[in-house]
Amino acid sequence: MPANLPPRSLTVRTLAGIAGAIAIVAIGLLANNVVREMQILQSARAGSAQWSLAQAEVEFLDFAHAVSTFDEPPTTIKRRFDVFYSRIQTIEIAKVYQVLREDPSFATHLAHAHAFLDDAVPIIDLHDPEFSAQKDALRAMVDDARTTMRELSNSSIGIFAEKADAQREAIASTVRRLVTAMLVLIGALATSVIYLNRLNILNIQRQRGQEETVTRMNTVIETSLDGIIVSDDAGRIIEFSKAAENIFGYTADEAIGRDVVSLIIPRDQRNAHRVDMDRLTGGGTMQVINAGRMRIDAMRKDGSVFPVELSIQTAKRHNTRIYVAYLRDLVQSVAAEQELVMARDAALAGEKLKTDFLATMSHEIRTPLNGLLGNLALMKETRLSPPQDRYIQNMDTSGRLLMNHISDVLDITRYEAGKLPICIVPMNISILMQDIIDNQSAMAQTSNTTLSWHWIGQPRDWVMSDPDRVQLVLINVISNAVKFTNGGEVCVTAEVLASNDHTRICVRDTGPGMSPELTRHVFDDFVTGNPAYNREVGGTGLGLSIAKRFVKALGGTITVDTALGQGSVFEVTFPMPVAEKPVDDYAMPTAPEQPQHPLDILVIEDNDINRILAREMLENAGHTVSEAHNGETGVSVARNIRFDLIFMDISMPVMDGRTAARLIRQGHGKSANTPIVALTAHALPADLDSFVADGMVAALTKPLTKAGLLDVLHKVTNVPELCNTTTPYQSPAYAKLTKRFIAETDSFVGWVQTPDLPLSDIADQAHKAAGSASTFQVPDFAEHLSAIAIAARANDTAAVTAGLATLPQDWDTAKKGLGAQD
Repeated sequence: MPANLPPRSLTVRTLAGIAGAIAIVAIGLLANNVVREMQILQSARAGSAQWSLAQAEVEFLDFAHAVSTFDEPPTTIKRRFDVFYSRIQTIEIAKVYQVLREDPSFATHLAHAHAFLDDAVPIIDLHDPEFSAQKDALRAMVDDARTTMRELSNSSIGIFAEKADAQREAIASTVRRLVTAMLVLIGALATSVIYLNRLNILNIQRQRGQEETVTRMNTVIETSLDGIIVSDDAGRIIEFSKAAENIFGYTADEAIGRDVVSLIIPRDQRNAHRVDMDRLTGGGTMQVINAGRMRIDAMRKDGSVFPVELSIQTAKRHNTRIYVAYLRDLVQSVAAEQELVMARDAALAGEKLKTDFLATMSHEIRTPLNGLLGNLALMKETRLSPPQDRYIQNMDTSGRLLMNHISDVLDITRYEAGKLPICIVPMNISILMQDIIDNQSAMAQTSNTTLSWHWIGQPRDWVMSDPDRVQLVLINVISNAVKFTNGGEVCVTAEVLASNDHTRICVRDTGPGMSPELTRHVFDDFVTGNPAYNREVGGTGLGLSIAKRFVKALGGTITVDTALGQGSVFEVTFPMPVAEKPVDDYAMPTAPEQPQHPLDILVIEDNDINRILAREMLENAGHTVSEAHNGETGVSVARNIRFDLIFMDISMPVMDGRTAARLIRQGHGKSANTPIVALTAHALPADLDSFVADGMVAALTKPLTKAGLLDVLHKVTNVPELCNTTTPYQSPAYAKLTKRFIAETDSFVGWVQTPDLPLSDIADQAHKAAGSASTFQVPDFAEHLSAIAIAARANDTAAVTAGLATLPQDWDTAKKGLGAQD
């Protein structure tokens, strides 16, 4: 029998044992009762109680006959009386007649018989002559007793009959109980046999299962790639798997019986491990027991130390505690991990390089664009001939198109960084749609295309969404349809879906459609269509990919259904819950006709051209402007003078804008609480967030425009835009700036030809000169300088040398253009 039976089996076995014991005891008692009853019956037959009573009556009758005839000698008659007398005495005292004596009727008759004897004894005791003389009296007494003896015999017969019936019934009942008990015992024995047979089968199956489990475990242990070491409570090894042999270099025979700490733990760590083992032996605990996987150092047979992953579990064997350690060689894993880390670092470095490149290019491109678009905005306010006005408008359009391309790339970067800002506000989708249609109508007219839009079903004007993102998505999708449709129709529809919180906008065109291959990639980056399209239309191939990113960021979907020669249908679905119409109805504050509350503004900018351009725009708006050419100077000025607003460039020598902003905020100067607005070409999300963390309240992305400056003024200071029609070109300021630019650039071109100049200095000065060149509308020269600056930052000495070789000639050409402007 197994030592560890399940509780149910133990209960069944206990109950079966109890039932069997009860059955055995019952059978023993019943058998004893049957034997006793049989002995009683046997004893009754041996005593011949019933025969004795009948014989007593016979003897009485013999005596009565002798008395009646009196033909026998007196001695014979007396002897017959003595026999009858002794028979009655026996009936009165024998145990066998106890049952008869307890019967009232029998007891009465027996008493009468005894009385007869008592009365007859005196006569029987007389001498023969006297006895004979009393024969008549004796004969009368005998006649009186005759009835008594008959009744005595008859009553005994009835009593004995009843007693015999009762005994037979008792024996029958006892036999029945005995049979029942034997059947119960037989049933219990049969149940026990069946149960024991089942236990035997279960034990055989359990033994077979245990053998199979042991076989499997041994197979697992022997084939496991992880080493398995089993040790006892004292730390002695009792099992050492094949994998452990391969890992540590010991054979199982060499390892078994040895101390596990001295065998596989490096020498400099053994004391700590032995302290843990001693604490464990003393009844304490080890932190590594049942603590999951952990990494430690182990030692091979040759003494080399290597990393392993260790997991220790406890178990019991023969009432003693054992420890099972699973060890995995991590040499290859650590090497692979290091390769992954290196690959990750390389990927992160590449990502950072890409981000830095985008930030740098944003700065490099936006800085000259700042000068270009800013000066164009100022020139628009001067007296221009119609051709000049047209040229300036074309230049402004081209510049803004370039700015849009830059913004597209930066938007992708924001999205991939997971920092695309979403601002959900109430918006009028109908007004937004009409503005987009109006914006694209001119392009549609140039291609003789009809452009229209309308609601399907009940209109819903005011909804909750991000108007800027929705506008960009719809402009990209609609402009794409207009661009590829020539002499056809573009129809835009808006519809509130049954879900009641989504709006679907469909853009259908009658253009050439797309092939299945192009359809699969139409939302990918830089997909511009097939070559036939490329000959007729342009674009960067980013519009639809950016649109899809923005739609996804807003929680919507965008799909296309198209076929070659059958046009295209773009469906854009936005979550747009209904919104209440704002009180201001999106009306912007109107500018007062007269200046109000001029501001004292500090502009901290290292680029002279950009600094002067910002000053001219702000002064034209009626404000007072102070300047600082680097962050350190700006901090000093802000400490001593209280300004209403500070414009802070980010990339500056001596001290950058972020450091300057922190120092102004942390100091106790007069402008410590003045709003600071970042001026930067670095438009990445992480940069904008860091500017706010440094204490700046807003960021103005270059190129600077008058509208942008005034909008920031309104938002930051709550001061309406101040109007002034004066321009820098109505004063000699522009001419002075031009002369200064030429002088500074002459100096730079001469200085940069000096041998062995540090590339970092060349990069900084070339970048600064490029910004000024862009502002003064010499784009070829500005591009040349930007290329030199980029090559210098990349430590590309050959490219820098090549660029510097042609720089004087390009500068001479640029100066001639500046002379023509004058």
